[in-house]
Amino acid sequence: MKKILVIGGNGQLGNCIRKIAPDFELDYEFVFTDSQMLDITKQDQVDSFFREHKPDFCINASAYTAVDLAETEKDKAYAVNAGGVDHLAQACKEYQTILIHVSTDYVFDGETNLDYSEDDFTNPVGVYGSSKRKGEELAMESNPETVIIRTSWLYSEFNKNFVKTMLHLFPQKDQLGIVADQFGQPTNANDLAEAIMKIIEAKEKTFGIFHFSNYPETTWFEFAKKIAEFSKSEIQLNPLTTEQYPTPAKRPKRSTMCLDKIEETYHIEPKHWENSLEECIQILTKP
Repeated sequence: MKKILVIGGNGQLGNCIRKIAPDFELDYEFVFTDSQMLDITKQDQVDSFFREHKPDFCINASAYTAVDLAETEKDKAYAVNAGGVDHLAQACKEYQTILIHVSTDYVFDGETNLDYSEDDFTNPVGVYGSSKRKGEELAMESNPETVIIRTSWLYSEFNKNFVKTMLHLFPQKDQLGIVADQFGQPTNANDLAEAIMKIIEAKEKTFGIFHFSNYPETTWFEFAKKIAEFSKSEIQLNPLTTEQYPTPAKRPKRSTMCLDKIEETYHIEPKHWENSLEECIQILTKP
């Protein structure tokens, strides 16, 4: 039986993998960790953990994701998103473990009207995106047998995310202003978890960078409108410009990613974001 190590087992993606793990228990043993069990910023802890468990696959679902806070906590963001990834990649190489590392659309600056391919030039506009891009580079340098999956606007029924924040705010407010000039692709973390397991189960592995999200593109404003519709909220939503909603960290204006490569290579067909959102809302709002 092959062993899958899941780093960040209590995060959004980690919980989604935990949710479907019983479906694969005949073929795989899952080991879930959190930062209390394994601090990936410490090389000795990573080495010791790999020495004990010797996983066949390592899914890195952990990250420093506080986009705005990263602007003032640069060292912490880089320690997790770059240094920690490097530690995992080095251990994976030593123990012949396949690393599946989750990255972000924020490695792009968003200054284009075209969908980004995996080979397009990266130019992060904030510390979070820069630290994640550095993690990508270190992972591929340290362990060529790495699959990097860039995803975007992740949400689920677990932990904090935009969907749960909206559902929390809707009953408390008469109206809300939502940014309407930033474009991206919402991604249900449950869909990402299933995609990762398809890659693990694939007989032939192709390594490198892949893009995965739901499709097509939308704005935060249109995303919020659908959340309101599916949750039957009557809140008034008002479109804002980025200038009207300043944040410490700059965001890409349009970080839409091309999804062809993962579909052609691993036969993973992304879902329409509205369908995946409706499924999540049903889970979150059922009595």
